[in-house]
Amino acid sequence: MQYATHTSRMINDECGVFGVWAPEQDVAQMTYFGLYALQHRGQQSAGIATSDGSSILVYKDLGLVSQVFNDQNLSVLRGHMALGHVRYSTTGADVWENAQPTIGNSPDGGTMALAHNGNLTNTDKLRSWVDSLRSSSGDHARGASTDTAVLTALFGASQELCPHPTEADSGYIPPMVRAALRILPHAVGAFSLVFMDENTLCAARDRHGIRPLVLGHLERGWCVTSETAALDIIGATYVRDIEPGEVISISSDGIQSFRFAQATPHGCIFEYVYLARPDTKIAGHSMIHARTKMGAALARTHPVDADLVIATPDSGTPAAIGYSQESGIVFSQGIVKNAYVGRTFIQPSQMMRKRGIRLKLNPIKEVIEGKRLVVVDDSIVRGNTQRAVVKMLREAGAKEVHVRISSPPVKWPCFFGIDFPTRAELISAAMDVEEVRRSIDADSLGFLSVDDMVQTTAQARDHLCTACFTGKYPMPIPAGTPVPGSPGMVTYAPAAGEDTSVHPATHQEGIAFFDDKHFERRDTDSHKNRHKSTTVLPSVQLQEPDCEREPKGGYSECDDHAPLGTLQSQDSNDDQDLVHNSSSIKRKALT
Repeated sequence: MQYATHTSRMINDECGVFGVWAPEQDVAQMTYFGLYALQHRGQQSAGIATSDGSSILVYKDLGLVSQVFNDQNLSVLRGHMALGHVRYSTTGADVWENAQPTIGNSPDGGTMALAHNGNLTNTDKLRSWVDSLRSSSGDHARGASTDTAVLTALFGASQELCPHPTEADSGYIPPMVRAALRILPHAVGAFSLVFMDENTLCAARDRHGIRPLVLGHLERGWCVTSETAALDIIGATYVRDIEPGEVISISSDGIQSFRFAQATPHGCIFEYVYLARPDTKIAGHSMIHARTKMGAALARTHPVDADLVIATPDSGTPAAIGYSQESGIVFSQGIVKNAYVGRTFIQPSQMMRKRGIRLKLNPIKEVIEGKRLVVVDDSIVRGNTQRAVVKMLREAGAKEVHVRISSPPVKWPCFFGIDFPTRAELISAAMDVEEVRRSIDADSLGFLSVDDMVQTTAQARDHLCTACFTGKYPMPIPAGTPVPGSPGMVTYAPAAGEDTSVHPATHQEGIAFFDDKHFERRDTDSHKNRHKSTTVLPSVQLQEPDCEREPKGGYSECDDHAPLGTLQSQDSNDDQDLVHNSSSIKRKALT
């Protein structure tokens, strides 16, 4: 697997997902607006799949939602249901083949599309099962290297890999749900999924509910998405969160709910701190309200005599307002953010590289000159941005600069879909608070405690994943798991005597603690890290691959060569567009 390198402080969640079932409505346009609301969750690629009941069309490309889609290509995406995806790569290279939705065979011989938010930790083992298949198709066969492509291939081969009937097989279950009930108990890590075949839209969430996923109601339909903000933009009403360990189906038969695992909630607390939009609700609780409370708690625990509270825009603004309200110190805009600078930007000279932060942030001298400032931000990762901000404010005439962070020190990597750097790059992993203060040249520095942060979420502490702050992971991390965010292949290595076995039926009870000794550089080639075992779930056995035997069962491969109109190529970028239907896969320019 490959991992993105980083040139800025920005922390990224892996993806945002959206799905809608709404007959006689423009589902492609609704999905476009939903993805627009989720753009902050992924800025590297975007894609939409639609179904009209007989075929599935997929259009995806690298770029922002507004760059990938226009009226012309959206008009081609017709049907009664759709799903969409925005991606930021923490697993798999940033190439067109890894854009989502992924496509493949559905369990009943049709076509399926799948969108995934999260990160699996046992991808190598799942990939070995895919590689054992007699045949393969879909994005995995065409070179996609993501855990999402592996999941898609497993769904299509669920009958072959899980030949034994499940307890749920006694009555009628939509084919996609049946596949999910067979495959998802074996997927370890974080996943919020939206997937569909020609007739049924489905959504599922891992047993820990690490990444958010909500259900909404339209006047004439239903939708599922990563954040409630996407419901607001299309006029949908929030119904409830998809529960951890639950899979739902939406079709002309209505909504059905099934359970593939017992819920053991561990929602990501960093969604509350930074990742989710401020106007989103998670588990019924407002993000902007939680972040304002974080700022207020910070003012109580780390007060300072100052003239002005300002935020590092935009993520620090709600907490800065809370700090101001609690402390009585006036809040003002002291830094302007350039809204047109994205995750990365061109730095044309050595001079600009040194002062590149000013392309994104610039102090307002008239506001801050001669003032004692409290500067509030949501987190410190490497420390580069805070160091540059403090320097800018001093150059602009600030008398004192006191930095306040509305979360605890980030000390540990995330294996579940956030691209935190490795521990070697996390400033708080190697330094205590005073050392960090000196490093960023602040007059004082204060972090919010874990307990105070948890209290603002209105969630029980044992229902949240706080691993990036505490090193306490909600499940064991298998040895050899690549560390997301690492510029090289840094992997987890267990301490002597540590149990790293992962059993899908029971792993939710395990807790892993890491320290510096537990990470090493090693070859992460999937073939070299495979090991053989057989995992047994109640009433379901997943067949372990055996290179010396011919896999049993039938796996119908999509026909990659059936005709699909005229292949048009006007320029070198045309082959970045994909149109796919149930009988064929072709690259085609939508003109």
